[in-house]
Amino acid sequence: MKYEQIKSSLFIKNRKKFMAEMLPNSIAVFNSNDIYPIGADSTLPFEQHRDLFYLSGADQEETMLILFPDAVAEKHREILFVRETNAHIAVWEGEKLTKEKATEVSGIETIYWLQDFDKVFFDLMTEAETVYFNTNEHYRQAVETQTREDRFIIDCKQKFPAHRVAKSNPILQKIRGVKEPEEIDLMQTACNITDKGFRRVLDFTKPGVWEYEIEAELLHEFIRNRSKGFAYSPIIASGNNANVLHYVENNQQCKSGDLILMDTAAEYANYSSDLTRTIPVNGKFTPRQKEVYEAVLRVKNEATKMLVPGTIWADYHVECGKLMTSELLGLGLLDKVDVQNENKDWPAYKKYFMHGTSHHIGLNTHDYGELKKPMEANMVFTVEPGIYIPEEKMGIRIEDDVVIQEKGEPFNLMANIPIEVEEIEELMNK
Repeated sequence: MKYEQIKSSLFIKNRKKFMAEMLPNSIAVFNSNDIYPIGADSTLPFEQHRDLFYLSGADQEETMLILFPDAVAEKHREILFVRETNAHIAVWEGEKLTKEKATEVSGIETIYWLQDFDKVFFDLMTEAETVYFNTNEHYRQAVETQTREDRFIIDCKQKFPAHRVAKSNPILQKIRGVKEPEEIDLMQTACNITDKGFRRVLDFTKPGVWEYEIEAELLHEFIRNRSKGFAYSPIIASGNNANVLHYVENNQQCKSGDLILMDTAAEYANYSSDLTRTIPVNGKFTPRQKEVYEAVLRVKNEATKMLVPGTIWADYHVECGKLMTSELLGLGLLDKVDVQNENKDWPAYKKYFMHGTSHHIGLNTHDYGELKKPMEANMVFTVEPGIYIPEEKMGIRIEDDVVIQEKGEPFNLMANIPIEVEEIEELMNK
């Protein structure tokens, strides 16, 4: 891994939080992700299952974790199974986790080779009454591929039909949504790397550059700072491309007079950052571009102030809609009749701002976190309002990542990243 090793104390705390929520005499199992083939002998780059990483720190394929707080043998209350390594594997694939290294990374004392899983698991299931399955219940999930976790669940149900079943996901939504200080530090590192990339492209961007050239500049800066690269597919959308919310082609030339909406950010140690900035190709906002940009910035600043303990996510978005409606009226994009006659299920402002303002962020860009309960301190959210005007070939979105505090306004992990019109223009024209 490119990142510096994370202290095992974080994963020890995470496991304790999970096990504290488990039913008596229950066992929980977590699987790594598959390595996905793309043809011939080629595969996609491996990405660890974030739940397994959160609970163990193990960042390697063919890994399994068992948590069984009430196991008769104390050594079996936490078990990590890893792929057996040898000299041949070390030559062809590189170093894999030894048992000693697996303990160092995870803080788990009992390490077995994966080939021993079935025997050990059968023995433990004779003691357990309930098994926790780690199903994907994220509100944005749209999975069509059968995962390693799915195959395990099918096999387990066939072999142990008399056991009760419980869900890991509600526990993970609860505990993963509230970040530990170490996690916030890792996210700050990701944001700092993103800052370096953004400042680099401010200096690089000029009329005639291509969107993919900007993408390349960012990737270079991210990787040279120990990131694997982008936390999500980068959006480098110049001109009217900014009005396609998930534009990822990044294949157009940037023209003087246009804006570029850049929704791009680095990961670090599997933790995401999520940044959006909108800049002028030629280094100077037109009066109209500045007017719309500053309207979006006001919404972002006011929305951020509402992210405090006790806020309900759905209510927050309603209030953000009111802020945006006011700004759109001021810009002449809506009039009072539009608002008076609006469909309450699709308010008038949605014509120009059709997505949500905030989501949890952490090990996933759209991270776990309870959305129907009041917000808590140390939850981390994006704040990302936008105004999209196809008829003016302009789309502007601004986004930061913020940490909810016990009292007062959130702490902005991206406070050092240029955002004001004057600062962006100054840096682009220095």
